[in-house]
Amino acid sequence: MTQPTVVFFGPDGSRFDSNKNKVYLRTLLYSTAKKGQVIESLHIALHRNESKQNFNIWVYGEKGDLKRGSGLFIPQEGVTYDHHFLLPADGANFQFLSGSYSLVVFAKLVGNDSVQQLSSVNLSVSETQEDKLAEPNTGIYFDWGPDQQSYHSHTDSKPEQELDIESLLEIMANKKMQPTQKTRG
Repeated sequence: MTQPTVVFFGPDGSRFDSNKNKVYLRTLLYSTAKKGQVIESLHIALHRNESKQNFNIWVYGEKGDLKRGSGLFIPQEGVTYDHHFLLPADGANFQFLSGSYSLVVFAKLVGNDSVQQLSSVNLSVSETQEDKLAEPNTGIYFDWGPDQQSYHSHTDSKPEQELDIESLLEIMANKKMQPTQKTRG
C-alpha cells in the first residue's frame, strides 16, 4: 500500500449528515506477486492515546460507484480507490478528540488465516480542531505533503443544504399518492 494522499475523520455521508463517524483514505494497493493477490477484507484500527477503535466495515470505489468490500483483486500494477471505513453496527461511536492518532490498515488475503498490516500512519488533532469537530457536519482532512513528508490538517464544514424550488417540486412529484385497490369479497 502506498502512502495515503488524503485521510479524513468525520461524519459518514456525502452531505456529512450522519451522526456516525468514519475514516476515509485514498491510496494505491499493489501486489509484489506477478499473478496478483486477492484481498478478502480490509479494516483499520485507530488508536488515540490509550483508546482503540476498529472500523471494520469497508467500502471502496469512486464517488458515485461505491461498493461494500468483499474481495478485491490487486494486480501487480495496482489499483487506486477511495476507501471508507465505518464503525461496526454494535452501537459504537468513536469521537475524534484532540491527541495523537495511529491509523493502522490491515488486510486479510484469501487463503491466509491471519491479517497482515499494510500501513501505519501517525496523525494529530489539536484542541482547536477538536472544538471545530464538535460542530455539526464538520470533519478533518489530513493531506500528505511530499516535501515535508508529513500530513497537513484542516477542518471543513459542509453547510446545511437549502432546498430550491426545483428540488422541492421534484420531491413532491416523487411522493404521488398510490391509488388504493379495492378487494372483492
